[in-house]
Amino acid sequence: MQKSESEERIMDSDSTEIIFTDLNGRVRRLPINPKNIKSIAEVGIGFDGSSVAGLATVDKSDRILIPVLDSLKKIEIKGRKKSIFVGTIHNEHGQRASTDSRYILEKTVQEARDEFGFQFLASPEYEFFLFKQDQYHKDLNTDNAGYCDADPGDQGENVRNHIINILTDCGFSFEKAHHEVSPSQHEINFECSPPVLVSDRTLLFNYVTHMVASEHGYHASFMPKPFDAQNRNAQHIHLSMQDKEGRNLFYDENDEYGISAVARRFIAGLIKYARQTSIIMASTFNSYKAYVIEREAPVLVGWGPRNRTSMVRIPYCANPQATRLELRSPDPAGNIYLQMAAFIKMGLEGVRENLDCNSPDTGKAYFQSHERKIWDERFLPKSMFEALVEAERSIFLREMLGDGMYDNLIQIKTAEWEDHRTHVTQREFENYLPV
Repeated sequence: MQKSESEERIMDSDSTEIIFTDLNGRVRRLPINPKNIKSIAEVGIGFDGSSVAGLATVDKSDRILIPVLDSLKKIEIKGRKKSIFVGTIHNEHGQRASTDSRYILEKTVQEARDEFGFQFLASPEYEFFLFKQDQYHKDLNTDNAGYCDADPGDQGENVRNHIINILTDCGFSFEKAHHEVSPSQHEINFECSPPVLVSDRTLLFNYVTHMVASEHGYHASFMPKPFDAQNRNAQHIHLSMQDKEGRNLFYDENDEYGISAVARRFIAGLIKYARQTSIIMASTFNSYKAYVIEREAPVLVGWGPRNRTSMVRIPYCANPQATRLELRSPDPAGNIYLQMAAFIKMGLEGVRENLDCNSPDTGKAYFQSHERKIWDERFLPKSMFEALVEAERSIFLREMLGDGMYDNLIQIKTAEWEDHRTHVTQREFENYLPV
């Protein structure tokens, strides 16, 4: 899209914004004067990178945000027309910031293309809760409905439809939507797209979901595990791989499970590096409360055809060209660009190292006959501390992120862990006050 075309398209908007993400995956926005879009698209607009988690230090804080012109979407919420661009982050004109998570994904996708001739299509499953307010209360839920329930139990259908209508107008190809397993929980899925594009769309999805929920008098939450004894919010990511001619590289009709040798090596990479990248896939203290038996979150590091208890699942596909892998460990509190980059990078490393994924999980992976230990590398980390130990030891993660982003990640997540580790909770009062 040309700068002049962008200028014409945004002039009837009430506001123009550039959205981007911090290291934690939280959506940030910078409203700009639409009259200046030509110069901003060319040289960018400055902002304080030290005030955004993981981007910069206060002594070297200046950063530049440049809109991706082709990312322009026009939405209308609460009676206001908004023009929204996704932005890229730069240290200075002509120099991308190494701490821009979008840049890390861009480089990963390019590496796959240049070294192997691989290209990808991806699709996250978007799960979220709709609550009555945005702070803790005993009566947060908006309904007691369950999986695929209908009216009147499903109180969020109007919200889901509103989100879908806005994003369909933005060119998102809608696939399905329904009430999820837990009370007040919802899922919306759109068709697959290239990884960078689908990550950009995830930012817009999160932004629109919060805005639409607010318009309906609700609060949207992507918190991984709000309640005991209920399913979590997941963000399962589906990924298919093609060659430069568009042929699916994960399919082999002669294989027992319909997957190719390169798919098996790709899966093996996911298995080998799953624990080292857990702090990206499950990035909050709360995330690890979801890795429990019988709640549809993976526990064991493994894979399985059609097996929803496996970390890597091979979904059934009527069309062989739709053969794909589903990674079930991520949740929506993380940074989608880093999650997507790690997914691809782990798989590429499995191909590069010619690894073998061995036999698939049988039955419920929760109940594999393993003797349980406190530290058990056959399982995904059970706490943020365990994930941080793996990340601190990982050469793979440092090389994937680069020194700057890696150091920022470890620093921020260690501080988050320490904050929770030293916080005294209500449960501790109940259990230990009488001592």
